[in-house]
Amino acid sequence: MEKLIQDLKVQIIAQLNLQDVKPEDIGDDQPLFVEGLGLDSIDALELIVLLQQQYKIKLSNAEDGPKVFRSVRTIAEYITAHQAQTA
Repeated sequence: MEKLIQDLKVQIIAQLNLQDVKPEDIGDDQPLFVEGLGLDSIDALELIVLLQQQYKIKLSNAEDGPKVFRSVRTIAEYITAHQAQTA
């Protein structure tokens, strides 16, 4: 899980073009939206694209978005759970 979390941090920075952010600047449980990294709804769409491109995962229910994208750890947990279901 730790490797996945680190990979996600790098991928999020690249996908969202966060030039002044390093992976170590993002806490595993730090909120990604509003008071955390300050991401917005456009960034949420980019994160959905990241999940589809990198992990072949589609967010099946839009209402899951806020829960899944709360932090890097929650994204990693979602990916891990989804990959276990399809394995």
